[in-house]
Amino acid sequence: MAADDRSSSESDLFTFLELLAGEAPDSAFEQVVADARRAGAPRDDLRRLVRAKDAALAVRENSGRRRQREAGLAALVDTARDLSLPHGPDALRKTVVRRARLLLGVDMAWMALHDPGRSRSRVCASDGHATADTLGCAVPADGGAGRQAIRRGGPFWTADYLGDDTFDHVPPLDELVRAEGLHAVMAVPLRSESARTRDAAFGVLYVADRRVRHFTPDETALMSALGDLSAAAVERAMLLERTRAQARRLAAEAARARQALAAARTSREVHDRLLDQVLAGRDLQAVAVEAAALLGVAELVVRDPAGRRLASVGGAPDEPDGPGPLARVLDAHAEGRPVRAGGGGWVCPASAGDEVLGTLHVVPPAPLGAHGLELLRTAARAVAVALLVRRSAGTDGRVRDLLFRDLLQGGAAPPEELAERARRLDVDLDRPHVLVVARPEGGMGGRAAVWASSYAYRTSGLKAVDGDCLVMMLPGTDAGAAGEALSAELSAVLGRPVTVGSAGPATDPAGIVAAHQEARRCLEAVTALGGVGVAASPRELGFLGLLLSDSPNTVGFIGRTIGPVLDYDTQQCTELARTLEAYFASACSPSRAAETLHVHPNTVSRRLERVTELLGPGWQEPARALEVQLALQLRRTRQALVRRRDRADRAVG
Repeated sequence: MAADDRSSSESDLFTFLELLAGEAPDSAFEQVVADARRAGAPRDDLRRLVRAKDAALAVRENSGRRRQREAGLAALVDTARDLSLPHGPDALRKTVVRRARLLLGVDMAWMALHDPGRSRSRVCASDGHATADTLGCAVPADGGAGRQAIRRGGPFWTADYLGDDTFDHVPPLDELVRAEGLHAVMAVPLRSESARTRDAAFGVLYVADRRVRHFTPDETALMSALGDLSAAAVERAMLLERTRAQARRLAAEAARARQALAAARTSREVHDRLLDQVLAGRDLQAVAVEAAALLGVAELVVRDPAGRRLASVGGAPDEPDGPGPLARVLDAHAEGRPVRAGGGGWVCPASAGDEVLGTLHVVPPAPLGAHGLELLRTAARAVAVALLVRRSAGTDGRVRDLLFRDLLQGGAAPPEELAERARRLDVDLDRPHVLVVARPEGGMGGRAAVWASSYAYRTSGLKAVDGDCLVMMLPGTDAGAAGEALSAELSAVLGRPVTVGSAGPATDPAGIVAAHQEARRCLEAVTALGGVGVAASPRELGFLGLLLSDSPNTVGFIGRTIGPVLDYDTQQCTELARTLEAYFASACSPSRAAETLHVHPNTVSRRLERVTELLGPGWQEPARALEVQLALQLRRTRQALVRRRDRADRAVG
């Protein structure tokens, strides 16, 4: 080779070095070879020149890749530094997806975390999204790029997601990709630091581009490293958030415990001070004044079970009449806590076991919280002690209940002993009493039993609970009226029907047993007839009451049923009763009855019109007609028996 040619070749090689140093484009390297070829350079020189060009381009590509890797690593270090800063879980997830998008230079990135106990993931953070439906999107965990990444334990990518059928697609993720206009997608599993298997991932980090793109190995490795960093940071943030939440719960529980302890101390002080008042022999009014001062209320009233005021502080108004106030007291006793009353007040029962000794009614200046209500209950318990001390042992409700049970059993104790026990309890067994058996529909419940104690106290009666029924012995002679009154009040208090059977009056222990049994039979008869919520005594049951009664009052039944007709016949010398007998005997045919009576049919019609005026328009209805026929038959039978007895008396005489 000539010296000039060798010098030219070396000059071209130096040109490549200068182009490398100046970061010239690929076209500049190609231009050197093209210029040498036009200048007629020898073939060997051209071959060396092409080799030098390729080597120079390879050096530049390696240098560029190295710079790119260094830039990626630097960005990864910056990301790690950013993730190490204190972030909340939501802010940290947003930082991760933003860093992932910028690190790989893609259009969009999002993170999906698994729902605990559910086979799906939910998008919790997104960056670069174009639609509002991306956040919160639920993705099934049994398919898609995320499932492929979890199975492989590392990144999985596809250049064109919707057009790639090498993996199982899931509709929700396909819809997200389609809505965002994405093509290239890469998924990286977020694995727990304590994970032992590939499937032990708590979420997936996605990056995606809106063009078809093949991710390089360097990009894949960079994304894998970012996934590991992100997983550790997200897991720590979640753990820290759970720890903080638990710390907040513990602090709240500690505060509640301190409040409860302070409330317990206050409650004990209130209880001790009120109890000291009772033990010191102070009267109920003094106890009420002390209770009002300790509770911080200006208005306080203590009432007995009948609603009568026993002691008061301030100008608390009286409760209005009706079942409402009593229902509130019963609710408070049954639920074991105070209940609201009218006018911003509260009602709390002062009870001993199942017995309501009285009620405490307060009107606080401000709404009562849990601590205030507990203090009210404490004061009510102290008032109950005062009421027990105030009440003599002879009027103890439990003693009265035991007496009534012995009276109902009949023969459990000698009559003289029962009479003496009743006298000590101020119960006069010689006075007439009626027996009422009431069955609340739907079961007794504590509310009915409490009401029975109050009702017995208010009416000076006795009560007992027998299975699903209340048994009451009430002063009076009208069993029907007593049953109706009890049924009406108890139904209003309970808000459901009460079926009642009543009987009496009774004026001795034996009569009480018989009246109780008769009231039971009336209740059974009403139930059998479908009379739910009805109150009935033998008188209201008509001829059924006559059959159920231990001592049938046939004269009374006849008088109640056809008495006006018999009285009219006696006063006017008519034959209305005989006309009725003929009318029923002829199958209610006026014309055939007229033939039997040997009168004109118009006469029978006029007599029946008079009967309607006397008995009312419903006397021919089936039930009333049956009672009328039975009364006529009983009257005819009694008359026959009386005539037979008179003949026998004359024969003996």
